Amino acid sequence: EELKIIYAGSTDVGRKRSHNEDNFDLLPDQNLFVVCDGMGGHASGEVASLIAVESLQDFFAATAKDPDKTWPFKEDRTQNYEANRLMAAIRYANRNIHDKASRDVSFKGMGTTIVALCFFNGNVAVAHVGDSRCYRIRSGRIEQITEDHSLLNDYKKQVKLTPEEEANFPHKNIIVRALGMKRDVVVDVAEEPVQQGDIFLACSDGLNGEITDEHMLEIVLANGDDLEKSTHELIQAACEHGGRDNVTVVMAGVK
Repeated sequence: EELKIIYAGSTDVGRKRSHNEDNFDLLPDQNLFVVCDGMGGHASGEVASLIAVESLQDFFAATAKDPDKTWPFKEDRTQNYEANRLMAAIRYANRNIHDKASRDVSFKGMGTTIVALCFFNGNVAVAHVGDSRCYRIRSGRIEQITEDHSLLNDYKKQVKLTPEEEANFPHKNIIVRALGMKRDVVVDVAEEPVQQGDIFLACSDGLNGEITDEHMLEIVLANGDDLEKSTHELIQAACEHGGRDNVTVVMAGVK
């Protein structure tokens, strides 16, 4: 039987920033859910994150009508159609951001992270670039299913850090991969089967930078199927714990 996807999403400027450079998109017709965290001075981060969500929208709309549409990128033979479609959409977004930044000096250096989920035939494809994350909540446990493309994470792979050293790491916010930096980008994509009752939580680092995974899990479990309520309570918790960054949360549950 066809799985039903329930969903919710919200974004907040947080407590310290003057404007919101995050963007998100809920496209239930395509079973596509996206979070982007933009960067670049003078509000150009929000331009980059908006181009990203709009590019995915356009690409999915175009390929929904015509799956054989000539794609601008070669397929990865190891991935199936949906994973390739998601990867191609993100590479298309990257090119659009890069091209705009190259043409207009006021947008020079702008970029954005992206994390996107696409559900199909009982599976989900999760793709990301940067340090926006996706978690899966299943059977009362939370698991991070993306790996941050960040300096901190690269460093952690080589050196075992204590939680204190991690908290005091000087370049916490430096990401090693983003959309818009170069004309092409490497997109990490993973596919996995979903189960009824799974909840996927995609967020910008304004959430996981402020509250622990356990705290996230507690909020989600307390609200069950009310993803709208979870979304707002997660954002509220991040703001109460400092709200140093924009906070965006998108949730998708499998019924």
